[in-house]
Amino acid sequence: MSELEYAPPGSDALFFDVSFGVAPGEHAALIGVNGVGKSTILRILAGDLEPDEGSFSLGGTVLRMTQEVGMAHPDQTLREMLIEVAPPALRVAGRALVAAERSMLDGSSDGIEYAERLGDWGDLGGYELEGRWEAAASRSVKTPVTDFATRKVGELSGGERKRLVLDLLLTSGADVLLLDEPDNYLDVPTRAWLERQIRECASTILMVSHDRTLLSQVATKVVCIEGSGCWTHGGSYATFPDARAQRQAKLGDDLERWNQEERRLFHHMKIMKQRAAQNFKNATKANAAETRWEKFVKIGPPPPPVAEQQIIVRLRGGDAARRVVQLTDVSIGDLFLPFSHEVRHGERVGLIGPNGTGKTHLLNALDGTLTPDHGTVQFGPRTSVGMFTQVNDRPEFRGRTCLDIVRDRRYDEEQAMKALARYRIGQQSRQEFHTLSGGQKARLEILCLELDGHNVLLLDEPTDNLDVESSEALEQALDGFEGTVVAVSHDRTFLAQLDRFVMITDDGEVFAIPDYDLAMQALADPPSARRLRLVEPLT
Repeated sequence: MSELEYAPPGSDALFFDVSFGVAPGEHAALIGVNGVGKSTILRILAGDLEPDEGSFSLGGTVLRMTQEVGMAHPDQTLREMLIEVAPPALRVAGRALVAAERSMLDGSSDGIEYAERLGDWGDLGGYELEGRWEAAASRSVKTPVTDFATRKVGELSGGERKRLVLDLLLTSGADVLLLDEPDNYLDVPTRAWLERQIRECASTILMVSHDRTLLSQVATKVVCIEGSGCWTHGGSYATFPDARAQRQAKLGDDLERWNQEERRLFHHMKIMKQRAAQNFKNATKANAAETRWEKFVKIGPPPPPVAEQQIIVRLRGGDAARRVVQLTDVSIGDLFLPFSHEVRHGERVGLIGPNGTGKTHLLNALDGTLTPDHGTVQFGPRTSVGMFTQVNDRPEFRGRTCLDIVRDRRYDEEQAMKALARYRIGQQSRQEFHTLSGGQKARLEILCLELDGHNVLLLDEPTDNLDVESSEALEQALDGFEGTVVAVSHDRTFLAQLDRFVMITDDGEVFAIPDYDLAMQALADPPSARRLRLVEPLT
């Protein structure tokens, strides 16, 4: 990729002078703050968008997974979802086959076109691909898939959809894989599976992810989009923060040296001009000094260090009763067995377990938006509860601008704008909530939690749509928060900041786990965790 530039219609350039290469077999991470253009670069490489300037080339077969794969259309069939991640020729043939089948079923076609499209599908290897679908589904989906043409996407959990697609892509043998947020919606065990699959995959991979643990485990190169361009760190993400700090320091040093040299040459030129004015014999030396200075300035200074754009989160909280919440014989449907537990002021508690075990339901019961089928949830005095939703679905925000939402909590427009600027959404102040990106919605929701001053925070996947810098700012703020945190998360770096854990298993059992390392062991192998007494049952 060389000197790539792109500007959305009617907008300034999103990025320019983006140049980097990924060698065959490398697994490269494409990183940068939200909105810098990472997904746009993947769309350009996939052929969905045309760059305004620059060029790129991809060797061999290319397959791509988008962020929203399987999420945007829950009513479509699994066949329709999987066709979209098939090789290009099969993708075209599959779409035509589905359209022809619909025409035949609704009576607008006599079936001849369907037979022709079925032949095209078979000739291109469609039946072999269906065999791979069946094998991947047997590994990825809990309930048997007997018919991909009728089974609806919405019948699978988000994690199952993502794992099914990833299984297909990572075992496809494609030369190049473009993966946009492959870890979203995956629980901790599945993220560990994804790490193993990527490490074992022979394909060249370019992926966008904000999961710091996953990036540290699988990325062999890091391409950082920042400062409207990019730079490359030829090592693991684990060493990237130090490499970036060294680069920033070097850029600052280089710019300072350039400024010093420019001042020296300019000063020398001035002195020679003064001497030439006093003695014409110095004119040649004065002209040479001026030429050297002009050539130096024409080349221009080196790039400056990239301006830091970290958000500033100020979660203050407040005092509350020692016992914040008491759960007594609580159960919801058949998700988990009745259990009793209490959370005390100042604790950071993680709700963990595989997808579909009821963690979000339990969080909603704590929030009061869902009533348990059995048992009671009772909060102590002086508690103020705030909820962060996984999908950033806030009905009260719909149709309202960011400024209106924050001004409700800050009254003064100038103070509201300052608060938005701290969260890097000042430029979106006049945008309505539904037009924001996922990361912008998440930051606005955290800002509202801050301004509302709650001392109990219920967080459902708070880092899912946050870039690394925003996640780290949130973690730092929670570290100084005077209050209680109960969080559902599959982000292992975020979970490592919490004090203790409550795990819900696929069997509906609920266990208490005292620390992060034991929690990871229990998630990896719940039966052995029970045998080794790494967990204590909550009854």
